[in-house]
Amino acid sequence: MRINELKLRLREAGAGPSHEHRVLRLWSNALARDAGKRKPETFFPSSLLAALPSIEADLAGLARIHAIHPGADGSERLLVALADGQTVESVLLPRAGLCISSQVGCAVQCQFCMTGQGGLVRQLGSAEMIAQVALARSRRPVRKVVFMGMGEPAHNLDNVLEAIDLLGTAGNIGHKDLVFSTVGDPRAFERLPLARVKPALALSLHTTKADLRRQLLPRAPAMTPEELVDAGERYARISGYPIQYQWTLLEGVNDGDDEIEGIVKLLSDKYGVLNMIPFNKVDGVAFRRPSGERCAQIARTLLQRGILTKLRQSAGQDVDGGCGQLRARAAEIRIPVRVAHSLA
Repeated sequence: MRINELKLRLREAGAGPSHEHRVLRLWSNALARDAGKRKPETFFPSSLLAALPSIEADLAGLARIHAIHPGADGSERLLVALADGQTVESVLLPRAGLCISSQVGCAVQCQFCMTGQGGLVRQLGSAEMIAQVALARSRRPVRKVVFMGMGEPAHNLDNVLEAIDLLGTAGNIGHKDLVFSTVGDPRAFERLPLARVKPALALSLHTTKADLRRQLLPRAPAMTPEELVDAGERYARISGYPIQYQWTLLEGVNDGDDEIEGIVKLLSDKYGVLNMIPFNKVDGVAFRRPSGERCAQIARTLLQRGILTKLRQSAGQDVDGGCGQLRARAAEIRIPVRVAHSLA
């Protein structure tokens, strides 16, 4: 289901703009319909009241929590079952954040990510994305939503932008607290500046070497690191939010001194921050994370060279919850081993 289809259904039931907004607000914020100060029977037209039980039942059926995997860091990895039996993952993050999925599977096939190993199964509707937020908000407050879960948001652009628009309006999420994560796609750079709700942008960089990036992200659009950063810089100036450059640290692949020099050359004086994330172990994938000492040294050196760098940890590592792993284990997907040094 798409949000625009839901809006049409509400209008056909007699909803005006204020009624529609209230229904969307209550749903996306996981609030009971009668929780407002004014009772709905004095606010909604009778035709809408008659239709709401069926509409609410359909919304509740979009997604349900299949399994919960709590992490020692306060995160919760949720395996979410959709109406057709497919599953996706959402992650409740510390400090009121939530990471949601935009596709079942992914076509990009990043070599260090479990999600892409099984390919793309189907797109999520925009309402299925909001349903993930509503489920999460039924457990704890959510004030930030990042589209960094399963899938490549730029490959499901219409649905993702619909979901972002609702979250940035009726969903009560600040625009800078909505994060669109992508490997880099010209369509995203064209559409995001035109949107009413302009999210912050996270770009998967991972290396400063064009040939290595093509190997690590084999089905990403053919943009060089320089082209990606240039496009990100233009959007940062339009949106007013710094770009979040994502870099998964892989031992012996992209953690060398040559990459440090490349990063300094590429990101100096750019409106952005570099998020370095040590590789989160993936079943059947032969990459390794650098030592903690090496990760800290890289971040420290970059900071000394004038690059705003944050060394982050993937949430829920103690439950081996790298993106796609919960779904893969539930579906008993078997992934062939890939050799890390072939990408070096």
